[in-house]
Amino acid sequence: MENLTKKAKSVRVKLFITLCFVVISIVLFLIIVNKFVLEKYYQYTKSKNLKIAYSTINSYYTGKLNAENINDELDKISIKNNFDIIVKDNENVVIYMSNQNFLSNIRQIMSFWGIDRTQQSSILEKDDNIEIKKILDTETKMNYMLLTGTLDNGYVAYIRLPLAAITESVQISNRFLYSIACIVIVVGGIVTLYISKQFSSPISEISAIAKKMSNLDFSQKYVVKGDDEINELGKSINTMSEKLEKTINQLRSSNIELERDIEKKSKIDEMRKSFISDVSHELKTPIALIQGYSEGLLENVNTDEESRKFYAEVILDEATKMDKMVRQLIELTKLEYEKREFNNRNFNLVELEKEICRSSKVMLEEKKIDLKFETDDTINVYADDFYVSQIITNYLTNAIKNVKEIYGQKYIKITNTFLKEQNQVKVIVFNTGDNIAEENLTRIWNRFFKADESRKREDGGSGIGLSIVKAIMNNCGNDFGVENKPDGVEFYFCIDLAKEE
Repeated sequence: MENLTKKAKSVRVKLFITLCFVVISIVLFLIIVNKFVLEKYYQYTKSKNLKIAYSTINSYYTGKLNAENINDELDKISIKNNFDIIVKDNENVVIYMSNQNFLSNIRQIMSFWGIDRTQQSSILEKDDNIEIKKILDTETKMNYMLLTGTLDNGYVAYIRLPLAAITESVQISNRFLYSIACIVIVVGGIVTLYISKQFSSPISEISAIAKKMSNLDFSQKYVVKGDDEINELGKSINTMSEKLEKTINQLRSSNIELERDIEKKSKIDEMRKSFISDVSHELKTPIALIQGYSEGLLENVNTDEESRKFYAEVILDEATKMDKMVRQLIELTKLEYEKREFNNRNFNLVELEKEICRSSKVMLEEKKIDLKFETDDTINVYADDFYVSQIITNYLTNAIKNVKEIYGQKYIKITNTFLKEQNQVKVIVFNTGDNIAEENLTRIWNRFFKADESRKREDGGSGIGLSIVKAIMNNCGNDFGVENKPDGVEFYFCIDLAKEE
């Protein structure tokens, strides 16, 4: 650890010195470029602009533009480039002069070309048609670049460009660079100290990772940044962490699977116990009846044929009820304890409802019940038609058993209402009769619950129907329920509309 600390300090010093050297070198390079290159580059650029302006003016006077448009175009060139332009014809007469508002007298015009002022000049560039000079006006201390060029038609064009004080600009730039250099060196020193500190931080990071690993926390990994000894140690820590994490995850996964198996077994045991308990409870009465009537037949309690036939019919009826109840219990148990996969498809809900109503016609006529059916001719839905049929049948059977005459009316009404926002249809089965007590509105969905315990066995049913409805709707996840109305009770459930094919 002590050696690593010494190395870190050594690297910190080297890095600081190197960074300072690089910063100073860059600043010196920029100063040299400013002093010896910038001014020449500036003059080169301005000379190029003057030649471009000369070529443009030459094209104007050689037939490219009409005479009345030339002055406007020259004004644009002068304003855009800060040029002073004079054009003389073959007789040395000025035919165009820019900046007339500033040149108020002939002395200014003549001094523009340096006739009566002491000037120093040097030729920057010269060829057959043009000459570019750099002129220093000793009175105003102003530098100019002057292009004198002969146009193709014999006219002479003078283009003058005031030069910025490039030397002064270079000096200002250099002073600015000195200030920046000092700032950069100070900031660079601080940054260097920070960076050097970062070299020692991996050791602390590895220590923190190892501590977390001892607490079985493998979430943090060392980020490898190089190939030195510290990073090699970080790689080894990462490898060990991954292997330990993988092993522990496998143990956890095995433990979760074991818990699931235990839970599943417990659930199956619970389902088996519940099923046995329910069957035992509900089959006591029918078994007792079958046993009693069977003994009566064996002992010839009634010798006439009609009585024996009655006994046999009772036994058959009770056996049929027992079979139906056991089947319902099996289905209910599967729905409650297993996640059912429904065989969903598109079908016509109205057609299914009409078929169920036809099957219940005999019971409706026996009790003199008026059935009202309010719906469209076709409503296509997407669901398992078998389970939807079970729900509607249970609702309708329940309504038939509980319907009563209210205000001179005794009827059952089936209504289909569209729920546009949910893209569903709400199926409502209403029957006139007594309201359900508030405390029983939730209890009626429990298996074997009967609000009227005094009801006869042949009228009361098994008490499983609404439990099956609840189990089916819980599996598909749609809304269902019951509501008391002023003249009766309304059961409902929601079903998804058909999907587009």
